[in-house]
Amino acid sequence: MENLNTPLKKTRALNLSTTEKLMIILWLGIIYLTWYFMHGADHFLELTKVAMGKYFPVKYVLILHITAGGGALISGPLQFIKSLMIYSPKIHRALGYLYLFAVLGSSFTAVILAFTTAYDINWAYAFSLQVWVSVWISATFIAFRAAIKKQFIQHKQWMVRSYMVTIAFVVSALILKLPMMARIGDMSEVSPSIFWFAWSVPLYIYQMVLALKNKG
Repeated sequence: MENLNTPLKKTRALNLSTTEKLMIILWLGIIYLTWYFMHGADHFLELTKVAMGKYFPVKYVLILHITAGGGALISGPLQFIKSLMIYSPKIHRALGYLYLFAVLGSSFTAVILAFTTAYDINWAYAFSLQVWVSVWISATFIAFRAAIKKQFIQHKQWMVRSYMVTIAFVVSALILKLPMMARIGDMSEVSPSIFWFAWSVPLYIYQMVLALKNKG
């Protein structure tokens, strides 16, 4: 029989701040956008030459790239919720490894695509993707290395950089869908500039914010 005099174990509550609640809402928006763009690639699952076109020789590479990329987009934001990290460090680490493996899967397949099918569009398109994926891999690796060394401030900063490069895929896709983009020029000409803009400008702004904080 249970001893009623035994003190109950205290359970930790997940108390989200207002900022973190807004982050959850943003995360739900990212889930929707991820579904939206992945749903637009459903025809690739037919794995036929007609459905996949130029991607048919690398069909499995493309499928892994899209699937892992979706995993990176969804798992990334949850790592920035401090209350969740305090509530369960194990969940935080699990999400971190999930994000790491998702980025590895999506980025290394992106390298293959950037050095093969991307050249079917033009050199500038391929080169912009090659630089983009190089930044993605390196930023994520540095973030992981900082965590292993328990350099948690650097880890957080590099995770922010890594996810900025991750979310840039969605940002660039949304910009390219704007009607005005079709009036500016052909997508093969416009895309490289949008690719550079989607990740480099946010990273520059983030570096400015960090510099101002350190100065203060």
